[in-house]
Amino acid sequence: MRLNRTLLSVALVVIALVVQVSVLARLQLPGAVPDLLLLTVLGLAFVYGHVSGALIGFGAGLLADLAPPADHAAGRYALVLCVIGYLAGLVRPENGQLKSAFGPMAFVVVAAVGTTLLYALVGALVGDTAARHVGLTSLVFTATVYDLLLAPFVVPLIMGLARRTENDPVSESAGGDVSAGWLSSGTGLTIGNQRGGLRVRAARNRAARAGRIKGVKRL
Repeated sequence: MRLNRTLLSVALVVIALVVQVSVLARLQLPGAVPDLLLLTVLGLAFVYGHVSGALIGFGAGLLADLAPPADHAAGRYALVLCVIGYLAGLVRPENGQLKSAFGPMAFVVVAAVGTTLLYALVGALVGDTAARHVGLTSLVFTATVYDLLLAPFVVPLIMGLARRTENDPVSESAGGDVSAGWLSSGTGLTIGNQRGGLRVRAARNRAARAGRIKGVKRL
């Protein structure tokens, strides 16, 4: 990972973890806690790809495992977010540009369900029974609802910040964001260029006609 990617990813992951632990976890919502950390990993993986997504997911999950008040085995959530970050990078939009909200939102649902089930599965494998008293069905449902409510605000913001760290001329020419991409391929600039070209051709034609007329007069 490049330095700018690493610095931004670390900053966003730390902010997401602090907000999740100090704010979202204290809301006492029924069922699961809104997983801001998961949405941050998804947003970064959608732009940076599967390799970076896996690394970011592992680092974010490991921080969550070690941050108080963690009540589970260390490395459990790191493994889960590593897998989710890798899969999110595989389905990332072309050039990291969102053409439709359906794909990312659908993957948020898959990630929310998959994260909860995979977390429970890893816990069963390592004998971690700290969360057995909570109903798995309730956790899956509430986690999906909370993440879907947060996703439209978090994921596009994370993706926009991540694209700013990419110094790719091809991506920039294709559009640094949705509005830039629309303007560069929209009718306004195209028509303007066509009009400019027509003006240049018209001026050349007038100059050519004037030269021919003068030549006739001189004869």
